[in-house]
Amino acid sequence: MTDAGANRRRTAGQRRTIRPKAPPPLGPDCALFLDIDGTLLELAASPEHVHVDADIATLLPALAKRLGGAVALITGRALKDADRLFAGLSLPIAGQHGLERRAADGSTRVHQPSLPGLRPLRRELARLAARHDGLLFEDKGATLALHYRRAPGLASHVHRALRAQLAMAAPGTAWRLQSGKGILELGPRGRDKGTAILEYLMEPPFVGRLPVFVGDDCSDEHGFVAVTRAGGWAVKVGRGRTQAHYRLPDVRAVRRWLAALAAADR
Repeated sequence: MTDAGANRRRTAGQRRTIRPKAPPPLGPDCALFLDIDGTLLELAASPEHVHVDADIATLLPALAKRLGGAVALITGRALKDADRLFAGLSLPIAGQHGLERRAADGSTRVHQPSLPGLRPLRRELARLAARHDGLLFEDKGATLALHYRRAPGLASHVHRALRAQLAMAAPGTAWRLQSGKGILELGPRGRDKGTAILEYLMEPPFVGRLPVFVGDDCSDEHGFVAVTRAGGWAVKVGRGRTQAHYRLPDVRAVRRWLAALAAADR
């Protein structure tokens, strides 16, 4: 085997066995993309119980100032829900896994295709949640979600039920299922956190900067792949298999890492 062939095999093996390490310090040339739940904020039993404390409310605008505005929130929450959490902070935000996106200039683009079966799916998911204690149905507009964090024993039932409902109400390939920590979502194909990040990277003030995405959940893997291919850093929060090359153990570690950049020029 040639040296080049051996090197290719070693490289492929390295890609298959990523062991994420602690990320290096952030610099002023990065474009920072941040998931919310489980990354900036501790997870709660339901989305409305998540708490935004004074520390993170102060840290985010400090980071935006340090990076010339190149900070965006990339979340599965609806845009209006993220704005409710961070009232008074007019940051760029991609909501519903990129289905709605507010740019740094304040303009908003909404990708809401008219998908077949939305009305019956909305009705059946609401009925399913009403029949089981601990399930929470969330209608985000373009996406529908069932939260089972308060009833983890229902996880398998939720996955089976949603697949069955999807097969009956909306056969075909227009919809996709997205799993997460105690949640299963239905939404249109073709949009995810990775596509949202790549769109930001073509716009000021993000263009030309080192992309860095921090997330904790399965849905964040799309973003990890996107920033890695763009030559940036993907940072996984917490345990679990991942495509990210870096890892931080928890929300507190994320905040310490981010705060070091915000304080660097003081």
